[in-house]
Amino acid sequence: MRIARALTATALLLGAAASPAVADASPSASPSGDSAAPTSAGTSFRTATEIEQGQQATASGSTGDYLYWQFPADAGQRPTVKATVKLPSSSRSGTQTWQLDVYDGLRRRQACQYGAQTRTTAQGAASVDLACTLRTVRAWSETWANDPLPGTYYIRLTAVGLGTADLGLPVNAEVRVDSKDIGGSAAVDGSLGQPLVPGIAQKSSDSASDAPTLSSLKPDTSGWWSDRWVWTAIGGVLAALAGIGGHALTRGSGRPSRVPPGV
Repeated sequence: MRIARALTATALLLGAAASPAVADASPSASPSGDSAAPTSAGTSFRTATEIEQGQQATASGSTGDYLYWQFPADAGQRPTVKATVKLPSSSRSGTQTWQLDVYDGLRRRQACQYGAQTRTTAQGAASVDLACTLRTVRAWSETWANDPLPGTYYIRLTAVGLGTADLGLPVNAEVRVDSKDIGGSAAVDGSLGQPLVPGIAQKSSDSASDAPTLSSLKPDTSGWWSDRWVWTAIGGVLAALAGIGGHALTRGSGRPSRVPPGV
């Protein structure tokens, strides 16, 4: 009976402890608050327009231009970048191929887990949709690895393989970044001293001086807590219960009664 009561109490404890872990696995849009969404894009890494996760950024440009944005991502997040390019309805001489690339704070091109990163449109297509879901951002990695790390990420949108007649045609682009919080399943034993945020983000056009400004977008620093602690505690409780149950099964009914020899 004591073992049954202990198992029942442990089941209730495990249900209560596992509920935060389930909540951590829900998608996180990381809303940017009431700040206005950007309506322009940069033309290089240094002038990339800053956007927050959850913002719908827009920009106007021309085919053949490079459009750049930057956004922050923290450890445990799996960002998904989506872009829609609205093409001119006429004047196109043929098909167009559009490509969406994502780079980390060290300007290393990051591979997409899934998503249509490159698409070729028909001549009469009105728009093209692109998407790139990155690998989960890690809190720490080996220096030789190309793992995504916390910090700034760059988005580059451009048309490739264009004919001369299609260069300079006006286009409108929409970009949005959302993240799913993976939680403790992606946690590692280690962390960066500082997120990979560029020291020079862009030059301020409103300031009287042309001094470069620091990037104002930084990911929220991850604390020491993660749901790995919950599952570690659950494992410890289960191991203790297994030890108690094994002891109860093997010890028998108690000390044997002393029976005089020969009786």
